[in-house]
Amino acid sequence: MSATESAVQPESAGIADSAKSPGSGGPAAGTVWPILIGISMCHLINDVMQSMLSAIYPLLRAEFSLSYAQVGIMTFAFQVTASLLQPVVGIVTDRHPQPRSLSVGMASTFCGVLLLALAHRYEMLLAGAMLIGMGSAVFHPESSRVARLASGGRYGTAQSLFQLGGNFGQSIGPLLAAFIVVPLGRPAVAWFAVAAAAGVAVLWRIGGWAEGRRRSAVSRPDTALRLPRNVVIRSIVVLAILTFTKNIYTASMNSYFTFFTIEKFGIGPQGAQIFLFLFFAGMAAGVMLGGILGDRVGPLRIIWFSILGVLPFSLALPHVGLVATGALVVIIGLILSSAFPAIVVYAQELVPGRVGMIAGLFFGFSFGMGGIAAAALGVLADLQGIERVFLLCSVLPVLGVLTIFLPRQPAAAGFH
Repeated sequence: MSATESAVQPESAGIADSAKSPGSGGPAAGTVWPILIGISMCHLINDVMQSMLSAIYPLLRAEFSLSYAQVGIMTFAFQVTASLLQPVVGIVTDRHPQPRSLSVGMASTFCGVLLLALAHRYEMLLAGAMLIGMGSAVFHPESSRVARLASGGRYGTAQSLFQLGGNFGQSIGPLLAAFIVVPLGRPAVAWFAVAAAAGVAVLWRIGGWAEGRRRSAVSRPDTALRLPRNVVIRSIVVLAILTFTKNIYTASMNSYFTFFTIEKFGIGPQGAQIFLFLFFAGMAAGVMLGGILGDRVGPLRIIWFSILGVLPFSLALPHVGLVATGALVVIIGLILSSAFPAIVVYAQELVPGRVGMIAGLFFGFSFGMGGIAAAALGVLADLQGIERVFLLCSVLPVLGVLTIFLPRQPAAAGFH
């Protein structure tokens, strides 16, 4: 055994033990379910607002006579504030935790929603999009820290429950826009500000609980064992690439799968939406199962299973019939999404005390980059057809072999 390996293994064991054993490494003796449910519901509200913004673009374009370029600028402004700002917010709050800022972030979303509902100029729409983005940038890093505080050592389960709210919010946002905003008009967007106001109140209470819990943990000694810096950097880069790959595939499904099923099978838009719903239903189940199983068998095993395990199904998807496509998208969604809670937990264990930075990186930056890559896939679809996009995306999970570069923990810890 080399000197480097000897240096890595004891620290790796520390990571494995702290992530595997409920209650270890955290100040709580048990999981605080009301806090986890509350933060998950607020995640739902946050992501409803995000997904609704893009869903009402056609309405805004018609009412304000916007060009596609102006719509693109709105998306860019939202993405910069919502995605790319998150790692910065996470780094700042790691040094100066501000649990009360959760309610401030939701208040920003509240103001953004009202601006979208009441705007009479394009500049006001742009400001509304940016305020919703800023609210999201503040929410994700600090709420991920709260979820970890409330986990009682069940870090994977806590991250799964937290993420489940966001996934559900993303899926119902367009439906709410279709059935409420489109029939009633843009002022109906203001009704969603009521949900944001309720979120402000809930997050103020949650922030007070988290502040008290954080202060009680300040005097506790930091017993986390740290890996060598080069191993940590390499591991974070690998995890970011894996998340980036997963998000490209997810974004391609979200943006283009309905077109794929319509073009290949000749079904109508409603039937295509049902197939997309099957994919999101599989993802919702996978997010929850991935975290729960990760607490039992360790996050590294879940990462291996999720990233590489989905490959046979993704490769088969472009070549099967209608019924098999419906079955495969459920399986793909379930397996693919199971990795995300495990990746976040594993990364947080690699970099103790940097929960906000890790959450900002994986919730924000990687999601934003995945969206940009999905836009590039749209250019490819225009040039070479929608089926070529799915042939390309079907091989993306092969990048899961990069998991081999993550630190391997002893088998006794259950991480590999």
